[in-house]
Amino acid sequence: MDIQILGTGCARCQRLEQLTRDAAAALGLRIEVAHVRDPAEIMKYPVVGTPALVINGTVKAAGRIPSPSELADWLRQA
Repeated sequence: MDIQILGTGCARCQRLEQLTRDAAAALGLRIEVAHVRDPAEIMKYPVVGTPALVINGTVKAAGRIPSPSELADWLRQA
């Protein structure tokens, strides 16, 4: 499973990473999370705001922090 957090590394980006890790742990999944901080790389995705969550190449959330239940659903489906 390819998971990326798009953003500059701000507190919201870090919170999104932690919530994603927590959701994966609750599901018994081992994941690797990559941070994309380079603005040129972030612009390759169809996002208007950060933080953004990309799972297996698909943007799942942008400009907001999704709920734990949303994260769990997306991870289950991936």
